[in-house]
Amino acid sequence: MRLATVMLAFGLALSGGAVIAMAQGGAGPAPAATPPAEGLKTVASFQSIKDPAARSVALFTEAGKVIQSPRCLNCHPAERAPTQGDDLHPHNPPMVAGQSGHGPTGMPCLSCHGPANVKTFGQQVKSIPGDPHWALAPAEMAWQGRSLGQICAQLKDPARNGGKTLAQIHEHMARDHLVGWGWNPGEGRKPAPGTQGQFGEIIKAWIDTGAKCPKA
Repeated sequence: MRLATVMLAFGLALSGGAVIAMAQGGAGPAPAATPPAEGLKTVASFQSIKDPAARSVALFTEAGKVIQSPRCLNCHPAERAPTQGDDLHPHNPPMVAGQSGHGPTGMPCLSCHGPANVKTFGQQVKSIPGDPHWALAPAEMAWQGRSLGQICAQLKDPARNGGKTLAQIHEHMARDHLVGWGWNPGEGRKPAPGTQGQFGEIIKAWIDTGAKCPKA
């Protein structure tokens, strides 16, 4: 009951005062259909690029469709405050990461974000996103506002990626459940392009061809 009350209050703030009912109770206008996802090229489609370095750059450029999509950028902000929507507007209500990345003392992310997406009947907000590990990306993985080449160099640098190897970067992108939320973002949000499986295959092929970066 406490979580439902908090989430209802959160919905009221986001909708500018419009009444939002939880999907499990109350009547209201039906939420709009989720926008369709874009596709990703297959790894095989890059085999015609004979130069491994050029193929590597092309693969990461394709992966950039996901990395620079709103579903990823909103959780990788330049500052320690999340953004929302396809236009990357400031989080409403105002929110900061806090020391843990899970929100400030007294208002953790789990106050509104549960273990799964929850539908609403709002005019502006169709669902509240959720995941068991909902949180901002670590500060060293902030990349909003950076070019794809800059993001690529950051991902490869253990000093700027949280001490991860390329194998660990692949594991995170290909299998992490919270990353996978980008393809299941809830009603009213456009999923990241392709699928997490396809994205993971592209990242693996990028690593296998030398992990070359586009020019910044």
